[in-house]
Amino acid sequence: MNIVVLDGYALNPGDLDWAPLGALGKLQVFERTSPEQVMERARGAHIILTNKTRLPGDVLSKLPELGYIGLLATGYDVVDTKAARERGMIVTNVPGYGSASVAQHVFALLLELTNQVGLHSRSVTDGEWSRSGDWCRRMSSLAELEGKTMGIVGYGAIGERTARIAHGFGMKVAAYRRSPPTELPSPDFAWVGLHELFSVSDVVSLHCPLTAETEGMINASTIAMMKPGALLINTARGKLIAERDLADALNEGRIAGAGLDVLSAEPPDPDHPLASAKRCVITPHVAWATQEARSRLLQSVVRNISAYQAGAPVNVVNR
Repeated sequence: MNIVVLDGYALNPGDLDWAPLGALGKLQVFERTSPEQVMERARGAHIILTNKTRLPGDVLSKLPELGYIGLLATGYDVVDTKAARERGMIVTNVPGYGSASVAQHVFALLLELTNQVGLHSRSVTDGEWSRSGDWCRRMSSLAELEGKTMGIVGYGAIGERTARIAHGFGMKVAAYRRSPPTELPSPDFAWVGLHELFSVSDVVSLHCPLTAETEGMINASTIAMMKPGALLINTARGKLIAERDLADALNEGRIAGAGLDVLSAEPPDPDHPLASAKRCVITPHVAWATQEARSRLLQSVVRNISAYQAGAPVNVVNR
């Protein structure tokens, strides 16, 4: 059975072992694959694994031997799942592998905004503290999280973990979910409507999927509902945010800051409006990418393929 990995670099830049995957068939791993190279590399494959390399319907129609597409991720919008189903191809994903890492990154971004560790560290290494003569050199205003409200939009596995960490910091949690349960996870927790969440939260953290309803949900109108001192965190999908609206709001001081791990186009253009926006911290889509999370992801991919080969596929997204 021929197994082809189209873009293995993000999952395994060299610190993981492909051997368990190679034990399941004849394995060929490409670090990156351009759209022009997909057909050449996919031809003859029985199993294709992809992270961000797109597999549209016109490509799938030319791969008669292909029976299985495995996502090296949770999201599967890069695959035409309808076309795959029509051709009898199984498409699977890997849910849940990065929940702990992404929730941790939410607070890495948040703490950089509230404590400005990077800025203060540079002031030491650049000699500014030595030259100042002050025993305490504060380069920006600092903020405490205890007692503030964390608004969580989308309360799945990552949202829940984010809430638990927020409680550890002494924060209150207001969460929005389309169909919330009646019970409350803790006394400092409230289910709220989306508009109320924007208005009461000191921090808004996005954890919802990208759909027609959620695309651009953070825009000039919803930003206007937020407190002037509010912070926005996005580790979900870049297109949840109308990026020019957010850049304008940051530059005009209508909200206090943003921490983003995702953008609408990745990599972004050099002149992306948020790259130069005030009080905006951006990381290059790495919240998921701890070694521990990537190791769990690879193990899950192996289990998914093993289940498919045994005739009992799991984590199928295109039934």
